[in-house]
Amino acid sequence: MLKKKQETKKIRLRFPPSPTGPLHIGNARTILFNYLFAKQNNGETVLRIEDTDKERSKLEWVQNIIDELKWLGIDWSEGPDIDGKFGPYKQSQRTDIYKKYLEKLLSEKKAYYCNCTSEELEAKRQDQQSRGLAPKYDGKCRDKNNISGVIRFKIESKKVKFNDLIRGNVEFDSGLLGDIVIAKNIETPLYHFVVVVDDHEMQISHVIRGEDHLSNTPKHILLQESLGFNQPEYAHLPLLLNADKSKMSKRAGDVAVSDYHKAGYLSEALINFMALLGWNPGTEKEIFSMKELINEFSLEKVQKAGAVFNTQKLDHINGLYIREMPAPILTKLCLEYLPEDHKNFSQKTLEKIVEVSKTRMKKLSDITELTNLFFEDNLIYEKDLLKWKEMKDADIKEALLLCDKELSSAKKWDAKNLEKILFEASEKFNREKGYPVENKGYTLWPLRVALSGKKASPGPFEIAEILGKEKTLERIKQAL
Repeated sequence: MLKKKQETKKIRLRFPPSPTGPLHIGNARTILFNYLFAKQNNGETVLRIEDTDKERSKLEWVQNIIDELKWLGIDWSEGPDIDGKFGPYKQSQRTDIYKKYLEKLLSEKKAYYCNCTSEELEAKRQDQQSRGLAPKYDGKCRDKNNISGVIRFKIESKKVKFNDLIRGNVEFDSGLLGDIVIAKNIETPLYHFVVVVDDHEMQISHVIRGEDHLSNTPKHILLQESLGFNQPEYAHLPLLLNADKSKMSKRAGDVAVSDYHKAGYLSEALINFMALLGWNPGTEKEIFSMKELINEFSLEKVQKAGAVFNTQKLDHINGLYIREMPAPILTKLCLEYLPEDHKNFSQKTLEKIVEVSKTRMKKLSDITELTNLFFEDNLIYEKDLLKWKEMKDADIKEALLLCDKELSSAKKWDAKNLEKILFEASEKFNREKGYPVENKGYTLWPLRVALSGKKASPGPFEIAEILGKEKTLERIKQAL
C-alpha cells in the first residue's frame, strides 16, 4: 500500500522541534528517522519551528537546533533559513493562517468559547476522579453563546481508527477525551490545533514522531475530519529510555545534542548510534555510514518497545570511528581539547601524539588527560608507581640508570630503534638480577612511568620518540 501511495503522492515530512531549550537527543533521533525515510523515498523535508510556547521559546534555541542538525549532517528542503512556498516556518509567524481555520470551526459550530474558570474545572476533575471516572470536560459551555474565553473543539463520541506504520491498526474511543481546548483565544492557538493546520498547509504526507504522541493522534484525526483535511500516514517511534528504563527527560542530565558535541563525540558516530535506538537492521552489523542508513533503513524494522540509551554503546561506537580516522583529520578535531601551548609543537609531532593516544580514546575530549604528559614540564606521581611487581627501590634505580645509559648513547632516535636498544638492555638487566629473561616489565615499567607519570599510557618507545632525547633523559633523572 505504501509503495502505491509513493507513486501518486509526493513524500513530505516535517522536523518539528520546539525552541524551549537546546536540541534534545530524543528529538534528534526522531528527526533522523524522518530524514532517512524521506531520503530513501526521494521525498522533501520541512524544518518547522514549533514556538507556540511564547514564554519559553527563545531565538538562541532556534539557532542551536539549526546548528546541531547541520553538525549531524541532516539537511532539509524548506525551513526558517531556506525559503519555500509553504512558509513562514515558525508557528509564531503563522497566526493569521490559524485564525482563519479557528473562525471556520466557530462559524460551523464545531468549536465554541468556554469561560469556565480553572477552579471550576479542577473541582470537576477531582469529582470525576473520586467516582473512578477518567477526567474530561463535561460540555457545560457547549450550547452557550459565549463570545470570549478559551476555544474548545467539539469531540463526538466515536471509534477513531488508523493504521500506524509501526504499530499496525490502532483504535481509540474519542468519547473518553471530552471537548479539548485548541486555543487560548482567537489570536493564540495551541499545539494540537496548529500542528494539524500546518501539516495540511505544508502538504505533509507522513508524520513520524515519538510514542508519547500516540494518544494525541485521535484528536488530530478528528480535527482533520472537521476541517476537511486529508489524513497523513502516522508512525510512532519507541520512547528513549535511561539505563534504569525510565523515560529520558528533557530537563535532566546530558540529553542535548550539544552536550555530546562539546564532549567530543563525532557526528557520524552519534548518527550511527541514534539510528540503532529502536531500529534493528536484522544483522550483526553495527557500523553504518549515513549513506548506508539511507539505503537500509525501514519502518518495518522499527521496534515497538522502548529503546535504552546505553552510553557505553555510544562510547564503543565513537571509539571505533576515532580509531579509523586519519591522523591529520583527527588531530585537527582534537586541537580545541589540547592545552594552549600545543601551538609550540609542530603538526607532525601533534599527529604523533594523537596517533599514539587514539586507541584509548572514547571521545575527543579524552585527549586532554591522555596527552597531558607531553605538555607538562614536571610530572607529579607517587614513587611506588615506578615499582614493577616485587622490585626493590635499588633495583628500580638500577633499571632507570641502565635506561639512561643506553638511551644517552642512542644515535638514531625513533621508536623502532629505541625498542631494539631497550629490549637488549632489559634482557641484560634480568639476567644480572635473576628475573625471568622474557619479562621486560622490570626495565620498561619504571621507564614508562618515568616518562609518563601514569599507570596507563602509550609505550615508552613511542613516548620517548615524541618527547625527544633531551626531555626523555631529563625525565629519567627526575624519576631517579
